[in-house]
Amino acid sequence: MPSAQDTAPDRAVDDGRPPSRLRQLAAASVGNAVEWYDWYAYSFLAAYFADQIFPKSSGNSLVPLLSSFAVFAVGFFMRPVGGLVMGAVADRRGRRSALTLTILLMGGGSLLVALTPTYASAGVLAPVVLVIARLVQGLSVGGEFAASTTFLVESAGPGRRGLFSSFQYVSTSIGQLLASGIAALLAGQLSDRQMGQWGWRVAFLVGAVLSLLGLWIRRGAQETRSAERQAERPGLFEALRRHPRQSLLICGITVGGTIAYYTWTTYLPTYAQVNAGFDKGDSLTIGTLSLAFFAVLQPLGGLLSDRIGRKPLLLGFSLGFAVLAVPLLHLVSDAWISLLLVQCAGMVLLTGYTAIAAAVNAEVFPARVRAAGIGFPYSLTVAVFGGTAPYVGTWFAQAGNAGLFPWYVAVLCLVSFAVYLALPETARQPLER
Repeated sequence: MPSAQDTAPDRAVDDGRPPSRLRQLAAASVGNAVEWYDWYAYSFLAAYFADQIFPKSSGNSLVPLLSSFAVFAVGFFMRPVGGLVMGAVADRRGRRSALTLTILLMGGGSLLVALTPTYASAGVLAPVVLVIARLVQGLSVGGEFAASTTFLVESAGPGRRGLFSSFQYVSTSIGQLLASGIAALLAGQLSDRQMGQWGWRVAFLVGAVLSLLGLWIRRGAQETRSAERQAERPGLFEALRRHPRQSLLICGITVGGTIAYYTWTTYLPTYAQVNAGFDKGDSLTIGTLSLAFFAVLQPLGGLLSDRIGRKPLLLGFSLGFAVLAVPLLHLVSDAWISLLLVQCAGMVLLTGYTAIAAAVNAEVFPARVRAAGIGFPYSLTVAVFGGTAPYVGTWFAQAGNAGLFPWYVAVLCLVSFAVYLALPETARQPLER
């Protein structure tokens, strides 16, 4: 952990002038929301375009869906590369430069998804194009978390790192909310056939346009890396080489949070469809309502952590999911209210992690390698456990063992609980700039 002697005054800097806190929040949050809209639109619409891109197996109707989720997971495995490379850009060239580059990549990937040909028209080229698009987006998202996490926390005023940290997932939730809402709107206005033929492409075209808006807003952001730090040029693997303990700590902090997060915010609608016969359109509507509830909770969690510390929230989150993941997921049925209550209950528990994840991660590493130090181990853990959650859950269902997936979630949350017990409290320690 950085010492108090190494810290500079608690303010962001750009040519010597303190920036507007609101403007910094907007620059990080709006761009981040657009990034995550593009990323999550894929998951929400996979059930509609899977048959168009992947050939159907005569023996199993789940094969196209499994294939589309496999591509979803492939995109996640580019995230560690993005976290390392874009994190290094943020540490060497500044947080703002990295944020500009990540949103350009995401917009390009979204446009490529929208233009992906069908298997019927292009054969094997169709899934190849989709994989390339997801690799580009994975690179972008991996770098986005590294850069925006450091940018948000370094922009915070005294005693407000938890609050600023919460906007990482406020904006992520808004992006998901837009993706879920637009998917639900399209599903409600178009037939299943129209959605499968062309409706799903509309959402990705919208994402490409929104990326231009995010780029314009981010160009007005002020750099948070001090002038002395900007003169430094840390090596690509310096964080891993010089801070191996902190790198492992990020993995332990993240593993329970990422499996719970992607299960509850991304996979749960599909879980309800596959295991309880839930209607596609209704599950997307419920996902939209619960995401709005989740976004409102985040600043409250951030403020609470600034008052009582990070550890109580982390311990409450991890123990809550370790105990309740199995009974909650077993409560999912084809009743509308059951899915809504299960999803909202999980969102309350999840806030103990998501509201403060950015602050906790940023407080682990010194400023010199903060972005790359967070980006690689965080993104690697998310790729291994978060990105594969939809695939693992669907695979369990295909194998006739759907009941094992809730236990999988509970065990990983228990692992993080053990890490949180040993974690030092950092809420009131000064942050190195």
